[in-house]
Amino acid sequence: MKKIFLLLFVFAGIFSSCTDDITDLNEDTVNPTAVPADFLFTNAQKNMVDQMVSTSVNLNVFRLFMQQWTETVYVDESNYDVTTRTIPDNHWQAIYRDVLRDLKEARPVLAAEVYTGTADEIATKEAERVNKGHIIDIMSAYAYSVLVDTFGDVPYTEALDPIAHPLPAYDDGETIYKDLIAKLTTASHGLDTSFGSFGSQDLIYGGDTAQWQKFANSLRLRMAINLDDIDHTYASTQAIAAVTDGVILSNSDNASLTYLSAKPNTNPVYVDVISTGRDDFVPTSTIIDQMNGLNDPRRAVYFTQFGGGYVGGTPGDGNTFANYSHIGTMLVNPSFEGTIFDAAETEFLLAEAVERGIAVGGTAAGHYTSAVTASLQYWGVSGGDIATYLANPSVTYATATGPWQQKIGEQAYLALYNRGLEAWISWRRLDYPVLVAPADASETEVPTRLTYPSREETLNATNVEAASIAIGGNTLTTRLFWDVN
Repeated sequence: MKKIFLLLFVFAGIFSSCTDDITDLNEDTVNPTAVPADFLFTNAQKNMVDQMVSTSVNLNVFRLFMQQWTETVYVDESNYDVTTRTIPDNHWQAIYRDVLRDLKEARPVLAAEVYTGTADEIATKEAERVNKGHIIDIMSAYAYSVLVDTFGDVPYTEALDPIAHPLPAYDDGETIYKDLIAKLTTASHGLDTSFGSFGSQDLIYGGDTAQWQKFANSLRLRMAINLDDIDHTYASTQAIAAVTDGVILSNSDNASLTYLSAKPNTNPVYVDVISTGRDDFVPTSTIIDQMNGLNDPRRAVYFTQFGGGYVGGTPGDGNTFANYSHIGTMLVNPSFEGTIFDAAETEFLLAEAVERGIAVGGTAAGHYTSAVTASLQYWGVSGGDIATYLANPSVTYATATGPWQQKIGEQAYLALYNRGLEAWISWRRLDYPVLVAPADASETEVPTRLTYPSREETLNATNVEAASIAIGGNTLTTRLFWDVN
C-alpha cells in the first residue's frame, strides 16, 4: 500500500511540474484552512466527555480501580497493569492534545471573528463572544483538574507551547488547583446570563450561560473540598463563595452530553460493551454485595439479573461472563448521556462541607438525603421506593454505620456508579468504602494515581524526574497533595 501511495505521489509531482503557476499547489481544496471557534469548542467538549465516559481499557480504567466493574478474560487492568496498554499516555494525550489544544486554538480564532449587522446585532454577538471565552476557560479548568486529580504535578504554565517550551516543566499540583479555582471564579462572575454563547454547538448546555455558571461553581466546590485537609481556611472561603454563587442542585442542571443513536456519535459505553461484540466486563461483587445488603432499588438499572438476583464477579479474577449479572441496559443504550457533574455529587460535597465545619448552610443529614434522592430520581426510581430506601436504618444518616466519612463515602460510591474518576476522587478523599486490592494485583493497595506517561519519561525525563521527586515518587500508590489521610 505504501508503494502505491508513493507512485501516485511521484506521478502527481511530474504532472504538476508542467504548469507555469505553482502557487496554488499549497492550497488544500478539501480541508478548511481555518476552523471556526465554535467547532473547535464542540470537538474539545465531545472529546472530553468521551474520555471521561469511556470504558475502553486503553483509555479509562477508573471503573476497574473502583471495583464498579471487573474484567472477564483479560484481567491485566483490573490488577493494575497500566503500562502494557500505555494507559497513562493515552489518558494524557486525550486531554492535552484532543481537548486542551483545541480549546487553546479556539481562543485566537474567536478573538478574530468579525461581526456584521445592525448595532444591536453586533452588540449581541460581542456579548456572546465574551461568554464563549469564559466557557472555554471553564472547560479548560475542568480538563486541567482531571489531569491534576489523575497524576499530581503536571505541565501547566509551559503546556501547549511546543515552540517556546518543547519540554515543559511540571507545575505544583496545589498551585495549579488554586489558579484553576481563581479562573473558574472569574469566568463564573464574567458570564452575562442575559446573553447566549455557543448555542447548538454546545453539546452539554446548549449555550445556556446560567447553567455554565453552576457547573463552574460546582467544580470550584469539589476542588475546595479536596483541599480542605491541607488548607482549611482557604477551602472554607472558596467553598462558601462557590455555593453563594450558585451550584448544581437539580438533575435538570447536570453537566451531561446526550449521545446519538448512530455511530460515530454513540455512547462510548455502548461502543465498548455492545458494538464490539465482546463480553469483557461484569459488575463486581464489591458494589453488588453492598447494594444487595441495602436492597438498593438502583440495582434494576445498574445491572441485569442472574438466577433471579444480582451477582457480581470477583475483582481481578477471570470471571466467566455467563455466570454473573451484566451491565444494565440503560447504561449501554447508544444514546445514553455521558455525565461529568450532577446534583447528587454536589449534595454529597455539601454534606461533607457541613461535617468539615464549613458554613455552606443546611445540615449534613439534609444534604446527604438530598444527594441520595437526586441519584435515585435520576435513575428513575419511584417515589415510594425512594421513601422506603431512605427509611432503611442502614441508609438513614443518623443510623447508618460508621463516622460521617463512611456514611457519605459509601452512598457517594453507589451514586457515582458509571462515573469512575469521580468515584475515585471521592474514595481517595474519604477512604470509604473500604476497598481491597485483588489477590493477583501488581500492588497491595488500590491505586491512588496514574504513573506519568512512558513517553514523557523518555522525552521529558528531567522534568518528569523533578515532578516525581516533588510528589513523593512516580508510583501508582503515591498519594496526591490533597489525599493526606
